[in-house]
Order: sequence, then C-alpha cells, then structure tokens
Amino acid sequence: MSVSDRRAKLDHHHPELSIRRQCAMLGVARSGVYRTRHVANDNDLNLMRRLDELFLRWPFLGSRRMVALLAAEGVVVNRKRVRRLMRLMGIVPLGPKPRTSKPGAGHKIYPYLLRDLAIERANQVWCADITYLPIGRGFLYLVAIMDWHSRAVLAWRVSNTMDVRFCVSALEEAMARFGKPEVFNTDQGSQFTSAGFTGTLHAAGIRISMDGKGRWMDNVFIERLWRSLKYEDLVCCVSLASA
Repeated sequence: MSVSDRRAKLDHHHPELSIRRQCAMLGVARSGVYRTRHVANDNDLNLMRRLDELFLRWPFLGSRRMVALLAAEGVVVNRKRVRRLMRLMGIVPLGPKPRTSKPGAGHKIYPYLLRDLAIERANQVWCADITYLPIGRGFLYLVAIMDWHSRAVLAWRVSNTMDVRFCVSALEEAMARFGKPEVFNTDQGSQFTSAGFTGTLHAAGIRISMDGKGRWMDNVFIERLWRSLKYEDLVCCVSLASA
C-alpha cells in the first residue's frame, strides 16, 4: 500500500484514536498529514522559455544574473526557483568549473619558472590548459598546447573524460610537429602533475613549470584563448544553431 493510500485511511474525527496514534499505526509521517500541499506553478513553463532565450543570448550567465535580468523585465522570481529550473533544463553557464585544476593526491608540484622571464623566441615556453565545452545536456573536455611567443595553438584534443591520455596525446603531437620547448608551463591539475604527463616532459629534457595555486594570471595567454573560444566562437555557433 502506498503512502498516499495509507494517508487516505486516516480518520480525523475518530472518537478514540488520535492522529498521532493513527500515523504510528499506519507508518506515515505526521508532517505529511498536517502540511498544506503547494499548488503546482503553471507559470514555470513560460519562465523556462524565457530562461532558454536569455541563455542562448548570454550563455555565460548564472542564476544570480538571470534573476537580475528577469527583474529588469518586471519578472520578480526567487533565485532558488531559477536554479531549479536551470537544472531541470540542463542549462550550465560557461565559465571555470571545479576539478579541472585539482591536483592529484601524492603528485609532485613544480615551482613557477616564468616570473620576470622575457619571452623572446618560439619554442622557449609552451603552456597547456584544460577547459570544458557544454554539449547538449553534457560537456566535453578540451586541452590545448600553446606557444607563449607566437600565441599559436600547436595541438589540441577533445575527450569526454579527464583521463591523462588525451593530454599526453596532444603533447606528443605538438612535439612531433614543432620540436620541443625549453620550459613547459601548466596549472596544478591532476592530469598535468601525473607521472604520465611529467614523465613525457622529463624524457624529452623539458623543464617543468606550474602556476601558483588558484593563479589563473600565471597562464594568462591560454585563459584569453578560452575566453575568446567560449564567449565569441561558441556563442556564435549557438546563435546560428538556434536561428
């Protein structure tokens, strides 16, 4: 017998058994008996349509800024409701996500070697970073290898997991095509601190440099690449797809 069926058997006017006793006998919670049920909000569908329109125009907006935009349009809505509907719709704003730069347990962290270093030639310093790309209701991971002098992307790979192999594959392609750098700089993400990635660098005789924890400015050039990719190219693709 379902909980609703058991609740239906409650007799609020029973001459001998209190509601507390009946709930105990039927195995139902009293809170569900006394609480007034909320009527479903029929305006959710209209609000979801508007959230979808706003997201297609500005896919980097989170729930706070969505609430502010709606308020400017005269729609007063609670942020918790906006977050619930965004989750229901699979809307994930573009921007840094947790765990792409989380160090692995026991992995060695290398010092930052680029402070006050003049970048004067190609293959002097390369860098790498991982970002995420929202695809439908999921996302993919993108890694890119960049030369700090030319700002050119030397190699890249896309993966649906954070496994180190797609990072090593991009590194090996870049070295096969362009030689090798003197210094290779990354953040402290577990893929870049792993034995597979650092071992490839050591085997090639490349010095390893790593950003300070949480210091995106230490790898500013590739961060600018992500910003251009997400806020310009990807936004254009979304706009064209929705046209």
